[in-house]
Amino acid sequence: MSADIESLLKSRILVLDGAMGTMLQKNGIQPGECPELFGINNPRILGKIHEDYAEAGADIIQTNTFGANRIKLAEYSLEDKVEEINAEAVNIARRSARGKTLVAASIGPTGKMLQPIGDTDFDTLYQAFSEQVIACERAGADLLSIETMTDIGEMRIALIAARHNTRLPVIAHMSFEEDGRTMMGTDPVTALIILEALQPLAIGANCSGGARELLPVIETMNRYASVFLSVEPNAGLPQLVGTETIFPDSPDEMAEYALILRDAGANIIGGCCGTTPEHIRAIAGVVRDLPPVTRTRKKLLAFASRTKHILIGNEHPLAFIGERINPTARKKLAQDIKDGQMHIVVDEARKQIAGGAPMLDVNMGVPGIDEPGAMEQAVTNIQAAVDIPISIDSSNAAAIESGLKNFVGRPLINSTTGEDKNLDIILPLAKKYGAAVLGLCLDEKGIPERAEDRMEVARKIYRRAKEYGLRDEDIYIDCLVKTASAEQSQVMETLKGVQTVKEELGVGTVLGVSNVSHGLPARSILNSSYLAMAWFAGLDLPIINPFDERMMDATRAAAVLLNRDINSQDFIEKYRDMKPGESTGGKVRHAICQTCNIPDLILNKGGQKAETTVAPQSKGEIKLTSDATGSIKEQISQAVLEGNRDVIESLIAGALNDGMIPVEIVNQALIPGIEKAGQLYDEKKYFLPQLMMAAETMKVAFNQVKQHMSEETGDSRGVIIMATVEGDIHDIGKNIVSVMLENYGFKIIDLGKDVKSELILDTAEQEGADLIGLSALMTTTMPRMKEVITGVKARGLNCKVMVGGAVLTQEYADSIGADTYAEDARQAVLAAQKLLNQGGD
Repeated sequence: MSADIESLLKSRILVLDGAMGTMLQKNGIQPGECPELFGINNPRILGKIHEDYAEAGADIIQTNTFGANRIKLAEYSLEDKVEEINAEAVNIARRSARGKTLVAASIGPTGKMLQPIGDTDFDTLYQAFSEQVIACERAGADLLSIETMTDIGEMRIALIAARHNTRLPVIAHMSFEEDGRTMMGTDPVTALIILEALQPLAIGANCSGGARELLPVIETMNRYASVFLSVEPNAGLPQLVGTETIFPDSPDEMAEYALILRDAGANIIGGCCGTTPEHIRAIAGVVRDLPPVTRTRKKLLAFASRTKHILIGNEHPLAFIGERINPTARKKLAQDIKDGQMHIVVDEARKQIAGGAPMLDVNMGVPGIDEPGAMEQAVTNIQAAVDIPISIDSSNAAAIESGLKNFVGRPLINSTTGEDKNLDIILPLAKKYGAAVLGLCLDEKGIPERAEDRMEVARKIYRRAKEYGLRDEDIYIDCLVKTASAEQSQVMETLKGVQTVKEELGVGTVLGVSNVSHGLPARSILNSSYLAMAWFAGLDLPIINPFDERMMDATRAAAVLLNRDINSQDFIEKYRDMKPGESTGGKVRHAICQTCNIPDLILNKGGQKAETTVAPQSKGEIKLTSDATGSIKEQISQAVLEGNRDVIESLIAGALNDGMIPVEIVNQALIPGIEKAGQLYDEKKYFLPQLMMAAETMKVAFNQVKQHMSEETGDSRGVIIMATVEGDIHDIGKNIVSVMLENYGFKIIDLGKDVKSELILDTAEQEGADLIGLSALMTTTMPRMKEVITGVKARGLNCKVMVGGAVLTQEYADSIGADTYAEDARQAVLAAQKLLNQGGD
């Protein structure tokens, strides 16, 4: 079936069907009712919807299984009916298709957020998605359509489950906000890099607004994509006229934009919220027989985290991997890992990024520890602190898989040898989790002396990787650096190997450069010279120390000479103030961490070593850098800003021990930290994960400080009732807003989701609420907001009402008499402060 669909897509545009929810609403489903159960209880209604879309010209109809995973069905006490509901929904669609259209099983999000932002993990989501996709394949679905994913982490898990547990082709749709990123901050190129590595049939976007809003997403993806592209726009942004939801884009308007989307690179075009069979008829009428835009397959060497990506190759800036998260010969780091602290690990990550590293190696190789557990903790903690692609460095397959599960992005596996026993373990992991893999030119006989013999190992790794289904861009080769002190004649063989790998195989290359100088003085001089030679030979990713100034000098100079620093901009910025004849010093620097006992190591021009250390600390103790209260406040603010939950409690304890009063800590340390995080979010320098980590860190700190407050000083800034209105079971956005408001000192009473208006009003009256916050994601539940506002006035309650949700607009908020509208969590905080006279912006 996959080959048949691919053949069709190469010849013409395929048309997807339109909205299911919109059609169910027109056919009697009630607010709060389970859509999937309604469909199988009303097979004639559901079948007629499918038939109407097929008759309108849809090549692919999608099943009524969007929320039919165990986690979502549990909200209706239907978690034990996963197979039954999915199977019957697929059967209804197949009967309606009558063999004339393809049937795609619709797979939607679980409504859960991944740790550390949320409370769920990889295995829980993987099991839920696996159960659903297996049931859909058994029932006879032709393909899978994963839709409306706002978190690339959840999408990645769903796609892994689909690709690993079924043989069905998969379309992967993300949902993007007005700023061109997902709710969790992922841009289209980063999403493409992560998802293409898992080799779906097509990647694209759905919901998110109308065709106008999704056009830039498809245009951007098309510049980099090798897979087919799919798009399902809404019929514009919804408007509520009276009690009726209106989607403004007519069938003719959507048909016009379908042509534009096809020209932008879309291969599959359908509709989402508000679209009907008439919209699909109009779209099919103009695009169904059109050939697709020709797309040349692009080999994109790239890595990604949740919100960042790096591109590798001649058209892009030079990149490298920071090497310092490796406990070999580093006792303090090894002890930090062994103790399960990860303070130094996270600090090393932060400092290497500050030193310019675009990617980090993560090695947990401490003898005698639970390495898979340590890798999971390290990857989770690093992602909570910084957002950067990583290399998962281990010889332990279980540790590698632990890292792969818990990293949200596309990492590098470091590494496998050319031995069959290793290749048969590591290559399937790379394929399953969408990782790139680093192959070492090393086999059962050791490291070959000649470049030609190392190439034999490289060819074997390449061949075996292709047999396992990996792409060229998933394969990296390390020709291995030998030490000049022991095997001087072998040093240039490595560079010959690098050059041959690039010329013959065309895959990525990696080297651990600093091994060349082992056992020799003035190592930085040798390392930097060798690095410059390696860059010229075709090295893509050296693994180096970003604090080695000579190495960084060599990298910046090579970028200019290899035309990888356009107009020498970065070079000029770095060295503009250097005087003629002045040296950069040739130093290797590692500043003392303010919260960890790491020495400042300096190699001066004479090669002499000087070490400065601070007094040893007991486990878990954080020594403040100064007795001055001002610096402690700054450290607390910085910890909140960075989302550094590991150190915040010790910093708060230190501040209290130094006599700082609780209110001073809150107002002069905690609040400035979270305000700065909010400011960075407004500036699009922070995204929701970073904002949430800052909020969670402040929550930990505030709970600690609150224990030392008197009742007078501990009073909240106001009482806020939070609720998702009756009939609506979506609460992720409301939960995020609640966390943010609580960390600004408001007392939050969260009534949950699908809350009746009377309960909201009764609670507000009983608690003396200052503000009611209402959320709705469905247009059919928006009128419940007006019920609450009317009730507030009828009861004479002295409280304001704030509304928000993906389908709401300022215009609608004004029309129902809401006191304010908030489009996201940050705006909700500012609006609450303003309404309750708390000094918001």
